[in-house]
Amino acid sequence: MNSKIRIGIAGYGNIGRGVELAIKQNKDMELAAVFTRRDPSTVKTITEGVKVVHVDDAASMKNDIDVMILCGGSATDLPVMGPQFAEMFNTIDSFDTHAKIPEYFANVDAAAKKGNNVSIISVGWDPGMFSINRLYGEAILPEGSHYTFWGKGISQGHSDAIRRVEGVQDGKQYTIPSEAAMAAAKSGSEPVLTTREKHTRECFVVAKEGADKALIEKTIKEMPNYFSDYDTTVNFISQEELNEKHSKMPHGGFVIRSGKTGDGENHHVIEYSLKLDSNPEFTSSVLVAYARAAYRLAQKGESGAKSVFDIAPALLSPKSADELRKELL
Repeated sequence: MNSKIRIGIAGYGNIGRGVELAIKQNKDMELAAVFTRRDPSTVKTITEGVKVVHVDDAASMKNDIDVMILCGGSATDLPVMGPQFAEMFNTIDSFDTHAKIPEYFANVDAAAKKGNNVSIISVGWDPGMFSINRLYGEAILPEGSHYTFWGKGISQGHSDAIRRVEGVQDGKQYTIPSEAAMAAAKSGSEPVLTTREKHTRECFVVAKEGADKALIEKTIKEMPNYFSDYDTTVNFISQEELNEKHSKMPHGGFVIRSGKTGDGENHHVIEYSLKLDSNPEFTSSVLVAYARAAYRLAQKGESGAKSVFDIAPALLSPKSADELRKELL
């Protein structure tokens, strides 16, 4: 490419900083600006000299950004940001509330088409890379079952949801897979496993002074789409203990497809796994790869919302088709 893809970052938290670091590893991209709800003068970026702009002024930079990567949370940020920014920019986001993806897709699709932009939603490792592997497994072994296990690790979306609860100062959530359930899934016996049997969730919460801890615990455990379908433990700790013992953000997981071929006598197990030192940095790296795809599709004149299922793998790579066939095929 003769010119670099100009990337904007909307939201400068863990994911936003991860995106900034990932851009440094992609020579065909450059960070054009960071957009924040905070006072821009208080935001210090990792990259020297990057323009920091208030999100309310984003429209003024429509001609300076090729792809905007939305780095807000799925609970309350992205449902608003997604359609709003899709009308102005080509966008990438990591919306991860699985049950609400169809509704979110429709809202972003309408906005992106109105603005003649490309928006790839729900990009990351789940939804994202795990979604693709579930599709591959089901397509290859149509007679079978698939299983997804997450963790042990900190879920950014679930941790964000905890922090939105009234009375919560800070919090982290660990998703913990059941060893027995994973072993059963890998056995090829195609067990029927409930949501509750596959994982537990453990929360570490810092309550604000005077907050009703019993109400906080009840609100978390009954939260739909996040905790209500799981055995959830809520631990109240100090901010100091949270900072000391839960500051890192590891994660990972497995996608398993178990199925039969032929007359059913031959059994097969497909497994894809991730082990991540930094959930936000890995997620950010996926977002940046899909930004390249969004840019290329927009250059071809396409518009509307897309999911990872709609994106050809070659669009993610900076290499040419000839290079990919020679080196990776």
